[in-house]
Amino acid sequence: MSETTTTSMEIEQVGQIQIADEVIAIIAGIAATEVDGIEGMSGNFTGGIAEILGKKNLSKGVKVTVGEREVSVDLFVVIKFGVTIPEVALTVQKRVKNAIETMTGLTVIEINVNITGVHFDKDKAKDTADGEKEIF
Repeated sequence: MSETTTTSMEIEQVGQIQIADEVIAIIAGIAATEVDGIEGMSGNFTGGIAEILGKKNLSKGVKVTVGEREVSVDLFVVIKFGVTIPEVALTVQKRVKNAIETMTGLTVIEINVNITGVHFDKDKAKDTADGEKEIF
């Protein structure tokens, strides 16, 4: 059985393909949260209400700006305490860029990673004798 490959010149376009901004935001959000060192995405007030009501917002903490063939992404993330922020942010940028370009065919022109919080592991905090919390 012979394999045939399809190039972009062989594909006949029969209509327009549109990808909603929300779809790109979901792709970016999922890719970002899969990176070690990211605790989660930082949402806005309405996103928090939606989660309380049981509607999970997969695009929480993501803002996309889409042009004709390109996209820019702003991510708002919460990191885990103790990670190297520049390394984690660079990994997020690479993974989000790869995910968006692979799944949509759009060119990612920039990914801005905004660190909005730090998550402390409750198991690593212990009470000291004077009642203050000590972080290890």
